[in-house]
Amino acid sequence: MSFTKKAVLDADNDVAGYARSSWWQRTVAHIAELQCQLNRIKSLNPDGLAPHEVEIAAKIETHLNAARQAADRKKNLWSIITGADIDRAFANIHRAEAKIIRLTPEEELGELGPFVLANARQHLGGEDPRRARIEAQLRGNGHRLTEDMRELAITTLLAAQMAEEKERARARSFRNILLASVMATAVIAGLFIFWGFVSPSTIVSNICFRPDPAKPQICPIGNSATGQDMLMVMAFGSAAAAFAAAVSLKGIQGTSTPYSVPLMLVLLRIPVGALAALMGLVLIHGGFIPGLSNLDSGPQIIAWAILFGILQESVTRLVDQQGKDVLNNVRGAEREFQKSSSCKT
Repeated sequence: MSFTKKAVLDADNDVAGYARSSWWQRTVAHIAELQCQLNRIKSLNPDGLAPHEVEIAAKIETHLNAARQAADRKKNLWSIITGADIDRAFANIHRAEAKIIRLTPEEELGELGPFVLANARQHLGGEDPRRARIEAQLRGNGHRLTEDMRELAITTLLAAQMAEEKERARARSFRNILLASVMATAVIAGLFIFWGFVSPSTIVSNICFRPDPAKPQICPIGNSATGQDMLMVMAFGSAAAAFAAAVSLKGIQGTSTPYSVPLMLVLLRIPVGALAALMGLVLIHGGFIPGLSNLDSGPQIIAWAILFGILQESVTRLVDQQGKDVLNNVRGAEREFQKSSSCKT
């Protein structure tokens, strides 16, 4: 066993690392377990594996090495956005699991029935013919795999794992959409603030009011339109949105996937709150809201900015629901089985 600066490598180059992400820790531990299973299968055959089994074992080693490289590769922005390393690690781990079933001795094969069945129920619909067939055969055999069921089990497991990979891909795609939305709204909010400092008379004047024609106009700060007025309004709108986001956390669940969807849902509120405060005051200034066309003090203007910042929650809550639906469709091992009448055994 060799030691590196932040990790311990065994003879198979499996890693017990430090200061790495939780996803990395779980992945390398899973790879080490699969390598252990393969080593054990080899040790059960002192005379060596059959030629076709040697080919399968070599391919398993290839899958495990590819998964190790993907998990251990230094991440960059592009790989995080595309999820290339995560997908590569999961895909190779899944294929290694299926091939290990091909090598599992017949006398130990029976214990893998619940493993295959659980994966099928997690990720395949009740109408899937592979799931229906493996359920029927296992039901009549005490949930034990037999040699004549080996290929069906492998086919069903691969189908379930491919479905899981697609579920994770959808979660990553949604995360990327949220990330793009956060960046776009933040840039737009920043441009409005910049515009307010460059030409306050053209934009900031729309959030100032003149309740009495004989008196000076009322702006968030003082009586003249400045870029600081724009900054003040959007800052309070963002702060109000952050407050609303903190309250909404009671309804946001974490996720075991390597994609920070809940975090993106919270971050989206910040620039949206700033824009909501600005747009709401512009609507009041334009007389769009019946019975409310003039605000008569700076604190009142700020109060309405805060209100509009909180009201953005009515829009982002819909996005929250979509995020929950996406995460609920990522059916990891910790999630309940899909509800279906065919699940009954």
